[in-house]
Amino acid sequence: MHGLGNDFIVIDAREHAVSFDDAAARRIANRHTGVGCDQFIVLEPSQNSDADVFMRIRNNDGGEVGACGNATRCIADQLMKELKSDRTVIETLAGNLEAWRGEGGLVTVDMGPVWMNWRDIPLAHEMDTLHVDLSVDGLSDPACVNVGNPHVSFFVDDVDAVDLDKIGPIVEHHDLFPERTNVQVVQVLSEDRIRVRVWERGAGITLASGSSSCATAVNAHRRGLTGPRVHVELLGGLLTVEHISEGRVTQTGPFETSFEGVIPESLLGSSS
Repeated sequence: MHGLGNDFIVIDAREHAVSFDDAAARRIANRHTGVGCDQFIVLEPSQNSDADVFMRIRNNDGGEVGACGNATRCIADQLMKELKSDRTVIETLAGNLEAWRGEGGLVTVDMGPVWMNWRDIPLAHEMDTLHVDLSVDGLSDPACVNVGNPHVSFFVDDVDAVDLDKIGPIVEHHDLFPERTNVQVVQVLSEDRIRVRVWERGAGITLASGSSSCATAVNAHRRGLTGPRVHVELLGGLLTVEHISEGRVTQTGPFETSFEGVIPESLLGSSS
C-alpha cells in the first residue's frame, strides 16, 4: 500500500500470529532482494477495547517506531470497509489514533497530541524547541516537536536547493537526538501552503510522510508563518493538516493498495 508514494508492506496477523525480528523486517523491506518498502506494517489484535486493531510499525532499517500517518490512512480505509463504518480507531505505540472518512473519499486521521517540551521530543538537554540551537551545513535555527515520533524542521527559501541526501543522515544521528529524528526542510509559500521534503528516520528520503507533514505544519504555525489549516506539498502529492482542540492535529489525504502477494519463507529466516 502507499500514501502519496510513501509505501508499506502490510501483514495481517490478526488471526494467525506472525513474529518478525529486526533482521526479517530488513530483508523484506529491501527493495533489491526483498519486496521493498519505506515502512513494514503488521496488524495485530488490539491490546485494548477502545481500538479495532493494533498497528505495529517498523522502518526500512527494521527499527520499530511509534506512528506513521500515511500508513494509518491506508489501514483505516481497509478497516472501515471491514467494519462497514465511517470511523475506526487504530492502536499504535504512540497511542490510539482515530480515523474517519473525509471529503472527496479521502481519510482523515487524528494524530493525537503534539509534544513540544524538550523532554518529550526528546532532546539531549533542555532547549527552546521553537528555536533549536543546531546548525548543520548551512541549515540552522530549526523547530522540534514530537508527533508520535521526533521531528526537526528547518525553514529555508528553496527546499530543492538543500542536499537532503547529505544533511539528512547527519541530522538524524546528531547527538542532540537520543532517539534519532525525522528531518524536514520547509518552504513557506503562503499562509495556508508549504512545500516540504522529508528525510525519514530509518528510511531516508521519502515521497511523503504524514507525521512529518503534521510536524512541519505545527512548527510553521508556532512561528506565526501559517494559519491553523495548511496544505502540505510533498514530492508525492498533497496532504492537508489542521490544528484542532487541546493541542491535537489532523491530517487528511489519499491512500492506495498497489498489489497483494505471498512472501517466501526464505525472507522470514529465523522469524518464520
